[in-house]
Amino acid sequence: MVFRGRLGWLKGLWANGSVTPLVCRATVHEITRILGYSKFKLSASEQKSLLQLYLPFAEIVVLPQPLPPLPAACRDVDDEVFIHLALAGAADFLVTGDGDLLALRGMLKLPIVTVGEWKAYLG
Repeated sequence: MVFRGRLGWLKGLWANGSVTPLVCRATVHEITRILGYSKFKLSASEQKSLLQLYLPFAEIVVLPQPLPPLPAACRDVDDEVFIHLALAGAADFLVTGDGDLLALRGMLKLPIVTVGEWKAYLG
């Protein structure tokens, strides 16, 4: 599972309060949809377990309505909600492995980093 392998250290960071993941209604919906992708090979029970390891530690952010225009368009419109969440929640970083979001590096007033880059930053 995601939080047992190479990303297992993430669970400890939010469990001990070192970092706070941000979520909004739309990102929870998108994460839930993505966990169902066949490439992850997660059963419904495993998907639920993953969300139970993550969501209790997340801060809920209410996005402004209507959403303000972004300074740069994302190639995948479904990913734009993660940018809106990071900006509305005043995130220090947008941590992602998504190529469409990583392509926006330097175009926003928000550092967009991979998990590996973020881990190196944290030390």
